[in-house]
Amino acid sequence: MENEPDHENVEQSLSAKTTEEELNKSFNLEASLSKFSYIDLDKELEFKNDLIDDKEFDIPQVDTPPTLESILNETDDEDESFVLEDPTLLNIDTIDSHSYDTSSVASSDSGDRTNLKRKKKLPDSFSLHGSVMRHSLLKGISAQIVSAADKVDAGLPTAIAVSSLIAVGTSHGLALIFDQNQALRLCLGSTSVGGQYGAISALSINNDCSRLLCGFAKGQITMWDLASGKLLRSITDAHPPGTAILHIKFTDDPTLAICNDSGGSVFELTFKRVMGVRTCESRCLFSGSKGEVCCIEPLHSKPELKDHPITQFSLLAMASLTKILVIGLKPSLKVWMTFPYGRMDPSSVPLLAWHFVAVHNYVNPMLAFCRGDVVHFLLVKRDESGAIHVTKQKHLHLYYDLINFTWINSRTVVLLDSVEKLHVIDRQTQEELETVEISEVQLVYNSSHFKSLATGGNVSQALALVGEKACYQSISSYGGQIFYLGTKSVYVMMLRSWRERVDHLLKQDCLTEALALAWSFHEGKAKAVVGLSGDASKRKAVVADRMVEILFHYADRALKKCPDQGKIQVMEQHFQDMVPVIVDYCLLLERKDLLFSQMYDKLSENSVAKGVFLECLEPYILSDKLVGMTPQVMKDLIVHFQDKKLMENVEALIVHMDITSLDIQQVVLMCWENRLYDAMIYVYNRGMNEFISPMEKLFRVIAPPLNAGRTLTDEQVVMGNKLLVYISCCLAGRAYPLGDIPEDLVPLVKNQVFEFLIRLHSAEASPEEEIYPYVRTLLHFDTREFLNVLALTFEDFKNDKQAVEYQQRIVDILLKVMVENSDFTPSQVGCLFTFLARQLAKPDNTLFVNRTLFDQVLEFLCSPDDDSRHSERQQVLLELLQAGGIVQFEESRLIRMAEKAEFYQICEFMYEREHQYDKIIDCYLRDPLREEEVFNYIHNILSIPGHSAEEKQSVWQKAMDHIEELVSLRPCKAAELVATHFSEQIETVIKKLQNQVLLFKFLRSLLDPREGIHVNQELLQMSPCVTEQFIELLCQFSPNQVIETLQVLECYRLEETIQITQKYQLHEVTAYLLEKKGDIHGAFLIMLQRLQSKLQEITHQDEKTKEELSLKDVEDTMVETIALCQRNSHNLNQQQREALWFPLLEAMMAPQKLSGSAAPHLHPDALKSLTMQVLNSMAAFIALPSILQRILQDPVYGKGKLGEIQGLILGMLDTFNYEQTLLETTTSLLNQDLHWSLCNLRASVTRGLNPKQDYCSICLQQYKRRQEMADEIIVFSCGHLYHSFCLQNKECTIETEGQTRWTCYKCSSSNKVGKLSENSSEIKTGKTAPSQVKMSPSCHPSKGDSTVKAASEPVLDPQQIQAFDQLCRLYRGSSRLALLTELSQNRSSESYRPFSGSQSGPAFNSIFQNENFQLQLIPPPVTED
Repeated sequence: MENEPDHENVEQSLSAKTTEEELNKSFNLEASLSKFSYIDLDKELEFKNDLIDDKEFDIPQVDTPPTLESILNETDDEDESFVLEDPTLLNIDTIDSHSYDTSSVASSDSGDRTNLKRKKKLPDSFSLHGSVMRHSLLKGISAQIVSAADKVDAGLPTAIAVSSLIAVGTSHGLALIFDQNQALRLCLGSTSVGGQYGAISALSINNDCSRLLCGFAKGQITMWDLASGKLLRSITDAHPPGTAILHIKFTDDPTLAICNDSGGSVFELTFKRVMGVRTCESRCLFSGSKGEVCCIEPLHSKPELKDHPITQFSLLAMASLTKILVIGLKPSLKVWMTFPYGRMDPSSVPLLAWHFVAVHNYVNPMLAFCRGDVVHFLLVKRDESGAIHVTKQKHLHLYYDLINFTWINSRTVVLLDSVEKLHVIDRQTQEELETVEISEVQLVYNSSHFKSLATGGNVSQALALVGEKACYQSISSYGGQIFYLGTKSVYVMMLRSWRERVDHLLKQDCLTEALALAWSFHEGKAKAVVGLSGDASKRKAVVADRMVEILFHYADRALKKCPDQGKIQVMEQHFQDMVPVIVDYCLLLERKDLLFSQMYDKLSENSVAKGVFLECLEPYILSDKLVGMTPQVMKDLIVHFQDKKLMENVEALIVHMDITSLDIQQVVLMCWENRLYDAMIYVYNRGMNEFISPMEKLFRVIAPPLNAGRTLTDEQVVMGNKLLVYISCCLAGRAYPLGDIPEDLVPLVKNQVFEFLIRLHSAEASPEEEIYPYVRTLLHFDTREFLNVLALTFEDFKNDKQAVEYQQRIVDILLKVMVENSDFTPSQVGCLFTFLARQLAKPDNTLFVNRTLFDQVLEFLCSPDDDSRHSERQQVLLELLQAGGIVQFEESRLIRMAEKAEFYQICEFMYEREHQYDKIIDCYLRDPLREEEVFNYIHNILSIPGHSAEEKQSVWQKAMDHIEELVSLRPCKAAELVATHFSEQIETVIKKLQNQVLLFKFLRSLLDPREGIHVNQELLQMSPCVTEQFIELLCQFSPNQVIETLQVLECYRLEETIQITQKYQLHEVTAYLLEKKGDIHGAFLIMLQRLQSKLQEITHQDEKTKEELSLKDVEDTMVETIALCQRNSHNLNQQQREALWFPLLEAMMAPQKLSGSAAPHLHPDALKSLTMQVLNSMAAFIALPSILQRILQDPVYGKGKLGEIQGLILGMLDTFNYEQTLLETTTSLLNQDLHWSLCNLRASVTRGLNPKQDYCSICLQQYKRRQEMADEIIVFSCGHLYHSFCLQNKECTIETEGQTRWTCYKCSSSNKVGKLSENSSEIKTGKTAPSQVKMSPSCHPSKGDSTVKAASEPVLDPQQIQAFDQLCRLYRGSSRLALLTELSQNRSSESYRPFSGSQSGPAFNSIFQNENFQLQLIPPPVTED
C-alpha cells in the first residue's frame, strides 16, 4: 500500500524571477518560500513561443492587432491608481440574480473608460499612505481565456486556484493551467465531459502543486496530475447526488480533502492507492439538515511552520448560515469551538480566512470571520495539556458589507465590499490605507452554483439569498498576491514596496506627499511596509538616502517651476510653498551639511528663493533647534533682514546665534545704529566676554539728561530699563537676555559690575562731574527699582568678608549721594530708608547706619512747612515704619511729629501698636479722606474677638462722646452701630443728641425699615415713647410722609399718637389712626369736615384764585373719603352704612343747592360728575330705592326742584337697566347650557354597547360556553368582550372607594398601562373605555374621581360616571356648571362688591381670575359616535 502523492517528475520552470518575488521575501513568515509573480511588467509584454499548441486550438499570436475584448479589459498605465467611485451610482437591485451571472456587479459602469477619467481625484488616505496596492492585468492569461472561449467553446471562466501554477475553470467543464510566465501548460477535460458534469464550480491545488481537484456544478469531482495532465480520479459518489460542489479544498495532508455541496453538507475525502488502484473514501462531517454550511477553510501552514504544534490537529473552520465552527480532523474528529453571528443581514456572505500571526513573540494561527460589516478575529492556541484555546481579539467595525476577506500578510488585510470596492486595512490600528475601485475587473460571481441551477435549483431560499453575492471561487491568494477572476480577464494585486510607493507619488508629481510618506518610513510609523529590512538604524539610513535624492529633485523642480516673469509676490509665494519643505526635512534628517552647502548654493541662484530660505531659518533659530550655522549663512541672514528693515527680527536672531565667527565690531556698530541694545549687550558678552563696555555706552546716553533734570524720551526710558535688568542679571549670575553666565566667570562678573557702579568718577569725566555718577544716575532714573536690584543682590551674597564690605560700601555711597543732595524727592529718600530699614531688620544683618540719619529723614518727611506731596510723604513714612524702621525712632517724638504734620495714618499705626484704640477714632474723624471708615473700625473692634473688655469700653465711650459727629456724618451707619452693639442704651444716645434735626435723622434711620439698615426690630428693647417722639419729629420736619411711615412702624400707642397728630392738625393722619383704632364714624367725620371746608373754599372763592388746584383738592379728599367708606362698609349693617354714605352725598350736593339761590356757581359740571361718582360707589352697598327716597325726602327737591337732580336719577336708571339685561342674558345662556348638558348626559347613560365579537378576547372561548359558571360578561365601549374571571386573572381591576373598576386588557396593554388614568381627557372612545357589565356594571377611573369625596355627598352610579366622563370629553373648557356655581356664590353674599379694597372671599380664587378664561356663548355641537 502506498500513499498519495506519486512522486512523478514535476516539471516546473523556476527561471523567470521578477522583482515582486524579491519583495515577497520580506514578509515575516514567507521568507523561505519560492514564489512566482504573475504580474506582467512593461518588459514582459511579448509572449514566449511555447505557450500553447496553436494548430490544435487555432489561437492567433498575441502580437496581432488586439481584439475588442482586450481593449475593453486593458488597464491604463499599470501604476495608475484606480479611483474611488461614488457607490450610489451602482444600483445592485436591478441585477437579475436568477440568471447565470458571472458578470460583475458593477460591469454596467466598468466598460466606460471615460467614467474613470472623469473622477480622477485622490481620496484622503492617498495623501497619507500613497498608493499601497499595485494592480495589474495578466494580459497573457486574459487573452487566452477569451481566445479559448472563442476557439474551443471553453465557455466563460467560473473558478480560479493559484499555487506556483494558475488553474482557471470554465463554464463548459475545462480547466486551463498556466505557468508563472502566463503560458498555457495544460487544458484538462473536454467540452463533452463538461456537457455531462456541468461547469467547474470549485478548484483546489495541493501543497506541492502536483494535484488538482475540480468540483462540478452537477456534483462530480475529478482529480488531475498537473505534471502529466492525466485524469487520476473521477468521483461521483462522495456526496448526495443533485447538489453542486461549492468548495473543494486540499488540507496540508495531500491524501485528505474537504468538500462542501449546495445541500449545505461537508464531507471529508480520503484518497488511497491500493494495489495500484486509486480509491476515495467519503465521510460526512456536517449534515446540511442541521444548518447549511456555505464556506469552509482548512488551516494551511507554511513549510517552515510544519512542526508547529497546532498542525497536528488539522483544523477546519466552517461557516453555516447561523454560526461558525472550528473542528479538528485529527487525531480524531472533535469540535473545538462554535460561535454564533448575532444579528445580521440574511443576504450577507459568510467569510473565513486563516493566517499565522505573531502575538507576544509567539506565532499562532488567527481566524478572521465575518458576515456583514463586522470582522471578528479569533486567536487559536494550544496549551501544555494539548487542548485548544480560542481568544477573541479586537474586532473591526466597518461601514460596508463584505463579500471577500483576504490576508495579504499578518499585518494587512484586503477587503472587498458589496459594491466592488477594495479596502486595504491595517489590522492593528484598523486604519484604512487605500480604497480601490475594481468594477472594471467584471468579477465572476458563483450565484448559479449556490442556487444549484445545473441540478434544478433544489436549494433552500436562505442559501440562494447568500449566493447572490458569493464570489468565493473568483478570488485566490498566494504568496502575498491576490488574483481576481473576471469574465474575460485575470487581475493580480499586491503590496507595493516602500520605494515603489514613494516613486509612484513622485511620478504623479506629489513631491510633498512623497517626502511625508518617506519620513513615515524613516520614523517607523508607516503601515503595510514592504522591502525594508535590517535593524532600525540601517532602515533609517536607506530611507534617508532616498529622501536626500528626492530633496535635490525637489529643489531643482522649485527653481525650474518658478514663474519667470510677473509680480515678485507671485515668485515669493511659489518659494514660500516649496522652500520650507526642504529646510524642514534637512533639519529632521539632521543634515545641516546638506542644507547649508549644496541646498543653499542651489537656491542662492535665485535671489527670491535665497530670501525665502533665510526667512525659513528664523523659527528654528528662535526655538534653538538650529545651532552651528556656517558664517556665510549667518552673515547673509543678518544682511537679508537688515535690507528688509526687519531690525527686531535681527535682534531676536542675534541673541540665539553663536556670533563668534562674525565680524564683531561690524555687528556691534549695526546694533548700536539700529538701537538693538539686547543684541549689542549679547555680542559684547558672548563675543568678547566684555561685560562693562555695554553699560558705559548706555550710561553715556541716559546720564546727561538726568543730571540736567530734563525728562527722558521714550527711547531713553527703554535704555534705562534694559540697563537695570542687565545689571540685575550680571549680579545674579544670569546671561542677558537669556541663559546663564559660565560658572567660572560669575564671581569675576559680579566684582567687575560692583566696581564699575561704585566708581568715584566716570572714565571721561568733566571737572564739574559730581561723585559716584553711576549710582547717582540710576537713583535718579528709578530709585525703587534700582534698590530692588540691590536688595536681590544682597540676598544672594554669601557672608564672606568681601561681600560684607561691598554691602557696607554701597550703603554708605547711597546715603552720601541722597542725603547730601536736595534734588531727590521725599518718595526717593523714603525708598532709600525703607530699603535700609529692611536690610537692618534682617536677623543676620551686618550693616551699620547712623541713627541720626533716620531722625533727619523723619524731620524731612514731617516738615509741616511743606504742604506739597502730603499724602506721598505720609505713604513713604508708613512704608518705612512697616519695613522695620520703627526701631530707629523714639516713638513719642514720632507721634508728636506725625500729629503736627497731620499724618493720621502714621498716628493710627503707632496707636495700634500701643493698643490705644480709642485714640484711633480721633484719627479717623480728623482725616477727611477716611472719616467714613470710622464706623467699620468701631464695629470691628467691638465685634471681633481678641480685644479686652476695657479696650471695648474705652472705644464705646469715645464713640458716645463723638455721637453727634457720627450721626451728622452718616445717620444710617450710626443707627446701625447703636442698634447692633448697644440696643439697650438707645435712650441714653437720644439724650446726648441735643440737635433736633440730628435726633430726627437718627431715629428715622433706626426705626424706619425703609431706610435700608438691617436691624431686627424685635431685639430693640425700646419703649413706645421713643417711637412717639420720632412721630412728633416727623410731624414737624416731614408731615407729608407721616401716613406712609405709620403704615410700616410697629410699636406706638394709638391714643398718644392721635393727640400728637391733632396737635399738629394733620387731619388725614388723625382719620387714619381713628380708623385703625376702630372709630370709623369719628374718622369719617374728620374726613367729611375736611371735604366740607374744601367745598366751602370753592363756593366762596373768586375767579382770580387757583380754581384748578382747589378743585383737585376736593376730588382727592372725596376719593379718600369714598375709599374709607368702601373699606369699612363690608363690616357694617345697613343703618351704619347709611350713616356714612348719606352725609357724604349731602355734603357733595349742598353746594349745588346753594348755587340755585346764591350767585351762579363756578364749577357746576365738575361737582355733578363728582356727585355721580359718589352715587355709583354707594350703589354697591345701599339699595337704589333707599337712595331715591332719601333724595326725594330732601326739602329742596321735595318741593319740585327735581330738574337739578334729573341727570343723577337718569344715570342711576341706566345703570339699573344695563345690569338687569346682563343678568337675564347670563341666566338664559346658563339655562340653555344646563339643558344641553343634561340631554347629553341622559343620551350617554341610555346608550347601549355593541361588542365586536361573541367570544372572550383573553380565553378566546365564546361567552355562552362559560355561562354555567355564572361568570359575568364585561363589554367595553371599545367593543372588546371578556369574562370577568379572565380579566381578574390578568389584573385588570382597580379598587377605588370600595368599588371594583375594570380596564380593557387589550387596549391597556397596547396603550402601555399606567397612562390610562393619568389623563382621561386624552383617551378616545373605543381605546380604553369604561365597560357595561351584564350584572354589576363597572367603569374606568377618570380625572374627576381622583379627588376623595366627603362621605355625606351622594356617590354617582358607575354608569353615570361613565356618561359624565364621556360628556367631559365632548366638551373641553371651563365647565358651565362651574360658572353657574361661581355666580350663585357671589349672588348669595349680601351684595355685590366691585370696590372691595382687598381681594378677599371666594372671588379671589375664582375661575374668572384665570387669564385664559373665555365665556363660550354657544354650546358645542353634539358629537355622534
